[in-house]
Amino acid sequence: MFSPVIDNAPLALYGAGNMGRFACEILDTVGRDVEMVIDLNARKLASSPAWCSVPLLHPDEVPQDAKIKLRLAVSLVNSPYVAIERSLLAQGFRDVIPFYDLAESFRPRHPLGNGWFSPPLTPEDLDQTAKILGSWYDDISRAHHLQFLAWRRLREEWMFKPAPVSPDTRFFIPEIEDALRDNEFFVDGGAYHGHVTQEFVTQTNGVFDRILAIEPDPLNFVHLRSNLQSWMPGDGRIHCSECALADVEADLPFREGLGYASQLSETGTTRVATRPLDTMGLSPSFLKLHVEGGELAALKGARKTLLLNRPIIAATVYHNADGIWRSPLWLMDTLRDYRFLFRLHSWCGTGAVVYAIPNERFGMA
Repeated sequence: MFSPVIDNAPLALYGAGNMGRFACEILDTVGRDVEMVIDLNARKLASSPAWCSVPLLHPDEVPQDAKIKLRLAVSLVNSPYVAIERSLLAQGFRDVIPFYDLAESFRPRHPLGNGWFSPPLTPEDLDQTAKILGSWYDDISRAHHLQFLAWRRLREEWMFKPAPVSPDTRFFIPEIEDALRDNEFFVDGGAYHGHVTQEFVTQTNGVFDRILAIEPDPLNFVHLRSNLQSWMPGDGRIHCSECALADVEADLPFREGLGYASQLSETGTTRVATRPLDTMGLSPSFLKLHVEGGELAALKGARKTLLLNRPIIAATVYHNADGIWRSPLWLMDTLRDYRFLFRLHSWCGTGAVVYAIPNERFGMA
């Protein structure tokens, strides 16, 4: 049976890509030393400034005594974890874990919520989860939801060949691409540095009505605005808003400066303005939400807007246990004549997105 990781061993990271760099930033924030980073492409990456202060080694270069004493946290989620773990154990590493499981050990100091583990499901949890599983539009959704549940409850990696994990299609799965029109008003909730907005512009070939990119973190907002001005200079259809979406209009604690993990949190030392989408006078036709666990509150704060405008919705559901059934159930109970899909876009129970697409987008009204 899985139990949370205790952070009590000398530490190394496996994976020197974007997530590996992010993991190092998190560990630095909580005062945790990294003795080395290990990557199959270590020689190619050795000249990167990101790794100038920590040894970067190929697995073959790691001394045997280090393989025995170090805890190796795998900072990769775009490939199946179990295969990586087995390979590393076969190479002599003794203590291999997912990085997000390690991050759970310092949640009081850092609010990253990607490694949560579900306790035993209550009778209500079981009933509602069964209801959701029966309500997805397709079997791929059921397979991905089961895979998500297996990791979150058991730390078992279930795989279904007809339902592959698709890292490259997050927020723009084929069903979304097929439903897009040439007059979309896209609201990017939790825009970070604007890359999803950029992808939306690509997907629509630049033919759309409006974009509103919403980002509460001050540093992220500066990057967001700069990127959008650089990518689409002078485009008056694109606007930014520096606030947090929620179900109340308030001034709440916020943990800033954590990159894409910045979020509303009691650990925050600053405060941000929160706004329900219903108070913003918008008529979105496509709403994307990636707000680090605040998706259900943001949806509740957008209820009137959703009912009036019937937008496409793409909402992440992997930052907390709301994704097991509460967020999907709210969408299914609130929105009539929609198709609901569940897709995993990365491994270790992350990258889970619920998609809601109005039937009329498919000529089924």
